[in-house]
Amino acid sequence: MAMNSVTVLTPPDQDQLLEKLQVFKIQGRDKRGRKILRIVGKFFPARLLNSEVLRAYLEEKIFPKLESRPFTVVYFHSDVQRSENFPGISTLRQIYEAVPANVKENIQAVHFVHPGLQSRLFLATFGRFLFSAGLYGKLNYVNRLVFLWEQVRRSEIEVPEFVCDHDEELEYRPVMDYGLESDHPRVYCVPAVDASVATYSMRCIA
Repeated sequence: MAMNSVTVLTPPDQDQLLEKLQVFKIQGRDKRGRKILRIVGKFFPARLLNSEVLRAYLEEKIFPKLESRPFTVVYFHSDVQRSENFPGISTLRQIYEAVPANVKENIQAVHFVHPGLQSRLFLATFGRFLFSAGLYGKLNYVNRLVFLWEQVRRSEIEVPEFVCDHDEELEYRPVMDYGLESDHPRVYCVPAVDASVATYSMRCIA
């Protein structure tokens, strides 16, 4: 009988995976002209990474591009799976504590796109423990993409296809916005290590 196992990647391979999946990407500007740090939760390979590699990746390849200026975070939570994409409370805490003070201070807003009931409850319970009161106060739940475009220049940010699909589904099942109706399992997959980067939808740009 075959046994389930977790693939063990070397630190260089983990770094390459983060780069290929584009979990974190500096892209576009919000309507106040501030740079956007786009984060796609479903692309985050939590089971394949260790916190030290992630911290080094952010410090070397993401934070310098922010140029020590105010910026906005757009986090897409659509189709995130706890077993695959959630690194754990202690890891989240370690990562946040490792973020330079000037980077934390320059975060102007965190737009949390497509939050579900579980994520809302998690942040309501652990948000102030994991993050500073100042950052927690900048959290903005965004149920639909149309509300994100009130804050962000939509022609400048790439939105994954599955995020647009999820948003369209909410059009017909609005109670899903608040986690009152559970979502059906989806077939979208995070690209494998040797796969090309996921495609993006033009529907969310038009």
